[in-house]
Amino acid sequence: MLEELVKLPQNAIEVRMEEGDYIGEDGLVHCGKCKGKKQIRLPASEFTGGKGVIVRCICQCGMEERKRRKELDEQKEAMIRIDRMKSSSLIDDKFREVRLKSFQEDQDNQKVYALAQKYVEQFEKMYKKRQGILLWGMVGTGKSFTAACIANELIDRGIPVIMTSFVKILQNIQGKPEQEKNLMNWMNDARLLVIDDLGTERNTDYALEKVYNIIDSRYRAGKPLILTTNMTVKEMQENVDIRYKRIYDRIFEMCFPVRVPGRSWREKEAARRFDEMKKLMEE
Repeated sequence: MLEELVKLPQNAIEVRMEEGDYIGEDGLVHCGKCKGKKQIRLPASEFTGGKGVIVRCICQCGMEERKRRKELDEQKEAMIRIDRMKSSSLIDDKFREVRLKSFQEDQDNQKVYALAQKYVEQFEKMYKKRQGILLWGMVGTGKSFTAACIANELIDRGIPVIMTSFVKILQNIQGKPEQEKNLMNWMNDARLLVIDDLGTERNTDYALEKVYNIIDSRYRAGKPLILTTNMTVKEMQENVDIRYKRIYDRIFEMCFPVRVPGRSWREKEAARRFDEMKKLMEE
């Protein structure tokens, strides 16, 4: 688009004219698109040196263009922020792209799906109430998948979430007190912390002490926690070992227990493949 500088009286600031712009009867530059003014007159005052002056201003379509660019910049910044959160969320690659829309509903998991959806939709309320979830059930029923769906949905909304496991945490902090402190602070900065596979970590005094410290630190930070485990609520409640008991008592203070029922996905997939093969053979 061709542009030219319009030379106006000495008391006017130069305006860059775009194609279609014109000088109106008021002697000011007008936009060729929206017909709005690109200049205004300011009366004489101490701020203008005692003289009237003509200054640039933004016309209506210029304001709309500025608003559009600002929104685009904000969207780009949001995407960059989300990408950073995704890269720092520690979610395993196999769960990085799962979302509630990829949730395969059946009779077994309808209630779990509804709960996950509601938790995401009402996260601000859950956050204020510091309400977490304990997803428990047999191996392979979709506990980790459900937790990852919640984590990814919230990250997509710009909410900082970290998903990891006690096994990974213990591997990263053992013998590294400074690393432990930094990791604890980092996890507690996240608005939601998701820890997968509670109970698969080693049962040494050191490991159990660190597990308690992590959960207790989250409790003291006043932020929600989601845990998954293959243990039953009964096993956790009836454990008399004081090392475990104080861990589980703290968990039940923070997390609402939700059973994830049904056969494992591996069993379901094997049954589906068997049925397909049987049908094929019969044909």
